[in-house]
Amino acid sequence: MNYLNALNISGSGLTAQKLRMDVIAQNIANSDVTRTQSGGAYRRRLVVLQSVNEGGFKHELMRRAAGLSARRAAFGMGGDPAVNAGGVKVARIFEDQSDLVPVYDPTHPDADADGYVFMPNVNRTEELINMLAATRAYSANVTMFNATKSMIGSALQIGR
Repeated sequence: MNYLNALNISGSGLTAQKLRMDVIAQNIANSDVTRTQSGGAYRRRLVVLQSVNEGGFKHELMRRAAGLSARRAAFGMGGDPAVNAGGVKVARIFEDQSDLVPVYDPTHPDADADGYVFMPNVNRTEELINMLAATRAYSANVTMFNATKSMIGSALQIGR
C-alpha cells in the first residue's frame, strides 16, 4: 500500500464519520419534533457505511506473497493498482421505521382524539452512545492520518 493510499483511506474514514456525527446531531436536535413538513413526527435517521473495494487487504497480501518486494509495494511501484485497499463510504442514509412513541398529552396541539401525541423514535441515550462511537472512530482516523504523515516525513529525511 502506498502512502497516498493510506492517507486516502484515513480521509474516507474522516468524511464518513463526520457525516455520521452530523446525522446523529440532527436526530438529537429533532427528538421532540412532532410535526414535520412531510407530516407526522420526526423519524430517526441511520447511516450505513460500506467498505470500498472489499477484499482489498486480502489482494494486497496475495500480491506481497507472490514476490513483490516490500519496498516496491510501500511506494506503490508495480502491481495492479486496482487491488489497493480502499476505505469506507456512506452507502445510504435511511429513516428508522420503528414505532413512534405514544405519549398521553391531551393539551398538545398534535394530540389525536384519544389525547396521545406520537413522539419521534429517537432515544437520546442511544444517540449519545452512537455519537461517542463516531467521535472515537473519527479520532482514530485522525491519529492514523498523522502517523502516516510522520512516516512520510521520516522517509523523506532518510532519503537526504
